[in-house]
Amino acid sequence: MVLREKAKIMDEQAMDRALSRIAHEVVERNKGVEGVVLVGIRRRGVPLANRLKQKIAEIEGKNIPVGVLDITLYRDDLALKAEQPVVQKTEVPFSVKGKHVVMVDDVIYTGRTARAAMDAIMDLGRPRTIQLAVLVDRGHRELPIRPDYVGKNVPTSQKEIIHVKVSEIDGADEVVIEEARDGGEE
Repeated sequence: MVLREKAKIMDEQAMDRALSRIAHEVVERNKGVEGVVLVGIRRRGVPLANRLKQKIAEIEGKNIPVGVLDITLYRDDLALKAEQPVVQKTEVPFSVKGKHVVMVDDVIYTGRTARAAMDAIMDLGRPRTIQLAVLVDRGHRELPIRPDYVGKNVPTSQKEIIHVKVSEIDGADEVVIEEARDGGEE
């Protein structure tokens, strides 16, 4: 299977504006940032969470904690994967008990990653609330999970893939739609 870029749906400025809006919405919904913590879902949710932290600090003048969540062992498709999963470190150096936990991820699709992340967070303690912030909602939910904060809604087909690129990992900031094609002749 070969992926072909179909369209760029967000550039660096659009991503920045979306994250600014999400930061304002987080502050507004929680009536400030008292008791709010951010938890980035590995991989691209982590740099997005750190960017949200910076934007919230600019708005409120307060730094809020950011943690890193690896959900590998919480995935419901773990047994279906042929290769051995690569488990990375969860780093949540603060208590989530009684906190407003905002999970941050790049894309929501079926909802299974968000469900796994909620399970992982609940194993760390009992938060007051768990909220979900995503840069892109592409639809096609398999579970009854809806994000609280969305940068951009992008209806997609099942053959399309949303690829969020962040400079910290990919060297550039953009969101593209890629289309899966058979690897045959063009």
